[in-house]
Amino acid sequence: MRIEDEIKQPIFRNEYQKAHINLIYTAGWLQLRQAAAFKPFGLTSPQFNILRILRGQHPLPATVALLIDRMLDKTSNASRIVDRLEEKKLVTRTVCPANRRAVDIRITKAGLELLDSIEETGILDANENAPLNEDEMRQLNDLLDKMRTVE
Repeated sequence: MRIEDEIKQPIFRNEYQKAHINLIYTAGWLQLRQAAAFKPFGLTSPQFNILRILRGQHPLPATVALLIDRMLDKTSNASRIVDRLEEKKLVTRTVCPANRRAVDIRITKAGLELLDSIEETGILDANENAPLNEDEMRQLNDLLDKMRTVE
């Protein structure tokens, strides 16, 4: 469905404004779909993102600063997310032996197994019914990367 129909706005000032609104709307749409996909696993999108980062670091630890640097949503509170994941026994937190002010965060076996379970469902994979083919996805990625070069 066209953005004009989705938000009931038939006229935009220019194509840049239309693209900007379309991008924000589509990002929200994708976030809602992702949140619904993670709900059966008892995770939020930011929690999944933290687990994904920790799996990439595994077996090395991460710090909260590293997590903040790599998170997709920079407005999320990484410390609070780690608290929730620790309550669920998906991560551990220990004082760093080299720097007692720092905390080492590691994904647990249960966290790794949960990520495996999520991936086994295929909810994160593009499916054959995707509206964009691989070349179009590559072009979209290039355009999005280019858009972020504006300061």
